[in-house]
Amino acid sequence: MHTDLHLIPFLDELAFPESPRWHEGALWFSDFHTHRVQRVDMAGRCETVVTVPGQPSGLGWLPDGKLLLVSMTDRRLLRLDGNVLTEVADLSALAPFHCNDMVLDAKGRAYIGNFGFDFAARQTPRPTGLILVQPDGQARLVAEDLHFPNGAVITPDGRTLIIGESYASRLTAFDIAEDGSLSGRRVWATLSNATPDGICLDAEGVIWLASPTSREVLRVLEGGEVMQRIATPGQAVACMLGGPNRYTLFVLTTRVMATPEESRQSLAGAIYTLPGGARCRLALKAISARAATWPPQARQAQHPASHPFCSRANVLRNLATLGAATAMQ
Repeated sequence: MHTDLHLIPFLDELAFPESPRWHEGALWFSDFHTHRVQRVDMAGRCETVVTVPGQPSGLGWLPDGKLLLVSMTDRRLLRLDGNVLTEVADLSALAPFHCNDMVLDAKGRAYIGNFGFDFAARQTPRPTGLILVQPDGQARLVAEDLHFPNGAVITPDGRTLIIGESYASRLTAFDIAEDGSLSGRRVWATLSNATPDGICLDAEGVIWLASPTSREVLRVLEGGEVMQRIATPGQAVACMLGGPNRYTLFVLTTRVMATPEESRQSLAGAIYTLPGGARCRLALKAISARAATWPPQARQAQHPASHPFCSRANVLRNLATLGAATAMQ
């Protein structure tokens, strides 16, 4: 279902913003074609954290607080030590083309995807593998036959990894073993007329995903039911929950150009927000619509007013965070 909610402009004049992460009160992201990792606070103050010659992509933090980042074109995993970038692992033997997004688990293990083929040269797409890098830099493939493995999340219990396969229009899940190995591969959701790029997981265990081909963000349940669709001004490439209490949805968009130079010249990339109060009202409407199809006893048990994510009390608290508590009174 498409909604009439409008995203709020937050930051513009970016080239190709990607891989957003909420960390220490700010949104961190990579701007591919300007080679910068940047951070922006809720007041819109933006600064460059580090410049990456090989083009930054996935971001994550080790248990000791140090930043890990993917260097795309030279296919390396780097660590930021003070102001110096240190190589953790060379992935060129495992990734046939550019590396891209990454997710870290609580032990500091990094799961890294890659294109699998030369996207810019319009090569025929071919499947590729997902790379696991241990904290000591040891790297190996832990999954194969993935069609452009892209944004990924790990569930809060650390037991499941879910990754978007952009060229298969699906989300795929794996069980995570104690040593980081993956097994139990299964389709988490098949998508219709949408392409998963960056994804994030909300408190309900539901995935928000950015779809550049359909220019929207979607909220998707396991099994593939789409709870919400929100149109975006540009091509949506990533999303992340952050802000106070992580109630705000940040949506990163761009206009995909033929070359990095064109992206740097156009600076068509931007970040938008969907504040928590609007997001909760959206979820409340979706739950109400679904509840109308349930048997009476189930409707009473699952009434939206008792829903932990978007109960009236929680919605009001979210709105109060934004200074708009009177909006629903």
